[in-house]
Amino acid sequence: MTRVLLVDDQTLVRTGFRVILDAQPDLEVVGEAGDGLEAIAASAELAPDVVCMDVQMPGLDGLEATRRITASPEAPAVLVLTTFDRDEYLFQALEAGASGFLLKTASPEQLVDAVRVLAAGDALLSPAVTRRVIERFGTASASPPDPGFEELTEREADVFRLLADGLSNAEIAARLYVGEATVKTHISNILLKLGVRDRVQAVVHAYRSGFVRP
Repeated sequence: MTRVLLVDDQTLVRTGFRVILDAQPDLEVVGEAGDGLEAIAASAELAPDVVCMDVQMPGLDGLEATRRITASPEAPAVLVLTTFDRDEYLFQALEAGASGFLLKTASPEQLVDAVRVLAAGDALLSPAVTRRVIERFGTASASPPDPGFEELTEREADVFRLLADGLSNAEIAARLYVGEATVKTHISNILLKLGVRDRVQAVVHAYRSGFVRP
């Protein structure tokens, strides 16, 4: 059972999300919070698997709450939900450690699928989001080299470059003529060696460091 924490300053929004998610046999809303500080406390107390986080809230906003929540060793995955399709929110959410970004105009099915994707340990990184990450971080000045890149095997480096291009596990497997299970193993090794939590953070890291360029 996937445990979900809902964070939004509007009670009606939280109620709507709860109805949608609790209707699924594999999902359970274990708590709600109305602002960032409540979210941090609830996350620590309830240990959810996924946090659905609003951006604009009074007091501590969702981006700073995401940053503090994901800083903990056993951090849940954070799905940022917003009514604003603006790059500044997308990039700030990714930099804060979010594993997914979804507009509130998404369908109930998309919300359910997004929670399941994050709960499975993957990240919600659509091709459109990948392109925007490339445009933003690929043109920025490269950060200092990460010694973790030197630990990657040749095949892991190949997988990482395809991952940074926005390919799915199935597409990477087809490109490299290997099984999806093998791709998943390579990605797990990549995340471990680079010290990043998921593929979203790995892609951001790849472009920021200059390991992959547009």
